[in-house]
Parts: sequence; structure tokens; C-alpha cells
Amino acid sequence: MSGTGTAEAAVREAVEGFRAVHGGEPAGVWAAPGRVNLIGEHTDYNDGFVMPLALPHTTRVAAARRDDGVLNVYSADVTGGAVRLHVGKLTPGGDGGGTGGWAAYPAGVVWALREAGLLTGDSGRTAGGADLYVHSDVPTGAGLSSSAALEVSVAVALNDLYGLDLEPERIALLCRRAENAFVGVPSGIMDQMASACCTAGHALHLDTRDLARRQVPFDLAAEGLRLLVVDTRVKHALSDGEYARRRAGCEAAAEALGVRALRDVPYEELDAALARLTDPALRPLVRHVVTENRRVGEVIARLDAGEPRAIGPVLTAGHASLRDDFAVSCPELDLAVETAVAAGALGARMTGGGFGGSAIVLVEAVGAEEIGKAVTDAFAAAGHRAPRLFEAVPAPGARRLDG
Repeated sequence: MSGTGTAEAAVREAVEGFRAVHGGEPAGVWAAPGRVNLIGEHTDYNDGFVMPLALPHTTRVAAARRDDGVLNVYSADVTGGAVRLHVGKLTPGGDGGGTGGWAAYPAGVVWALREAGLLTGDSGRTAGGADLYVHSDVPTGAGLSSSAALEVSVAVALNDLYGLDLEPERIALLCRRAENAFVGVPSGIMDQMASACCTAGHALHLDTRDLARRQVPFDLAAEGLRLLVVDTRVKHALSDGEYARRRAGCEAAAEALGVRALRDVPYEELDAALARLTDPALRPLVRHVVTENRRVGEVIARLDAGEPRAIGPVLTAGHASLRDDFAVSCPELDLAVETAVAAGALGARMTGGGFGGSAIVLVEAVGAEEIGKAVTDAFAAAGHRAPRLFEAVPAPGARRLDG
């Protein structure tokens, strides 16, 4: 959420919700955003390059510290009431130490902090806990990193509650460990880094190998442009196995090519690398990752040259690669991209892990409404559920809202 008035309303809602659920007063309210990825998809777990930007949509956490080893979590967005867990008994795998569902994400963050020796009670022996009240307007299942927003919002709250003084990069790494090892989703680092480290008015150019990063000015409004998000409302679930299979295929290809990760295959040597692969199923995965890393470089070059309109065709080429080589698109995403480009968009592509979720569309501001209507009409004609459209404006990363 953005804007002073909106932030004040978000804090007020979170505080009142905390009081109603937990009693007493929270120590504060923290927020972490969802993200859209401008370019660089499925490159992060290949040690490659990405370029996300934070959304104004956030997950907010009102929190208070406990020193009795109890984690009491409640989500205003999920039915079922509060989930009460014992920090010392949290274990990865299975049902996540009794969590299951959404609660595995905050529980995983607490587990990761505990395993790093960062959560102790006043005695120094009891694993500390917390009361948490969670509320979010990041669309779930839309490829906008609602899970990372949840993880990072909890982590920044606990960081302050326990005086841990963790840098945003460390917070992102701990949250990724929570998602990988506790929840069981083999995601890369992009989503957590975007939620923790993005700044307003910028896209984040991130090298996922060494986490070197640069904040790239991204003020489309000043150029008469807009970046639209088309949420197809087709839910994706990265834990269903397809994502893991793509990642395993990339790792197998890297091993077959004798490189640490596919990031190490030079674009100029792509054809030779493909010819060396004996398993034909691995070739399109390699082709996508290598060309996608190059597309990130092309987008950076065009933005640095002050040519934001020129990134449009690069976005569209990225979608074709995700659709044809990586095979993670779906009919609704393809329809959104094809319709937007045919209606005059400068470029468009799916964003996020795929198998549903959202597309981004770069448009001239003066034609945004007409292009949005064309996409909505195309979905209606195809018998699809109406998409949700909104503008992506680069927003700040994780922060405390109430002080």
C-alpha cells in the first residue's frame, strides 16, 4: 500500500486486528511488497540475472514479541482462526511441524532464524516467539510473489522485535532458506531480494550468483508510458512439481555441459553447447536461460540509453522463449500477450514462475485503456474469467510502517 493516508489506514487496520485477535497492543506494524519481474525469468536458480520491481501491494504484519517459545499467527485473509505453534518444535518436511498451508511460510521464517541462532528468549535458552496478525493485498497465485512478501514481512518484524540488526540481503537469504528447506519450494533468491531490497522508482538489476545489485531508475510516467499487470486469475502453484522439474533439468544440463550453472554458458557459444547435449529435452531449457540472461542485458542497455520504448520487443521475445522453450505459459497468458501486442502495446510477456499468474504489458499511457479493454474483451470472447488489470509503479521494499 502506498501514500501517507493509505499507510495510516493500513497501520490502523493492522493494530485493530491485532487487538481483536491477540489482545493487547502490537509493538509495531511492518510491510513487505509483492513484485513483478520486468525481465529475467527462471534465471535466478541458474545463477543468472533478473530485474524485478516492487509493487505497491504489500503484506502487513502487526507483531508483538513473546518469550515463551510460542508462535501465534493469524491471517485476516484465510479462514480457520489463529495457528499456535511451538518454536522449538518447528521442523521442515511433512506438514511443517504442524503448520500446513499458509502458516508454513511464517513458521519457516521463524525456523530459519532459530536455526541461525538468532531467536532466543530473555533467558538465552528458550527459543523466542511472537504474536502475529497478517493482512495482505498482494494477489495470491498470480505470480506476484505473495509468499515472499509474507516471509519478508514476518522477517523484518522479528528483526526489529529481537534487535537482530540484519541487513536486507541477509533477511532475503533467510527467507529463501525458509521457502526452500521448510516449505519445500525450490525457488531462487529473486523474490525475497526484490521484496527486501527494492526502492521506490527503480527496478532492481540483480546478479543472483553474488547478489551484486544496482537500482535502475524506472520512471515510465515521465516518458509517457505505463506498465500494466494482467492477472489472468489462473492460479499457479510452484509446489506442484513442474517448477521443480524445470530446475532439475537445468541442473542436469549444467552438469552435462561441465559448468557450475547455466549462467556460465556464453551466448556466443550457445549453438555449440546445445549440440553437445545428448538429451534433447534439455536443449530448450538451456536455450531459454542463456537467451534470457542476454535479454536482461539488452533491457539494461536500452534503459541506460534513455530508450524505454525499445525494451518492448525484448519483453515479447522473452514471452516466446518462456512459451516455446521453457513451456511454462498457458492459454490465458498467451492470449493476454498476443492481444495486447496486436492492440498496439510496445511489448508484453508473462511474469513469474508461469503455469498461470500474470502478464506485464508495456504501453503508451494514452493507449492504456484501449489495450486493457482489448485484453478484457478477448478473455470474455474466449470464455475465460475476467482478468484483473492494474498499473505496476515501482514501490519501496520492506519497511516499518508505524515509525
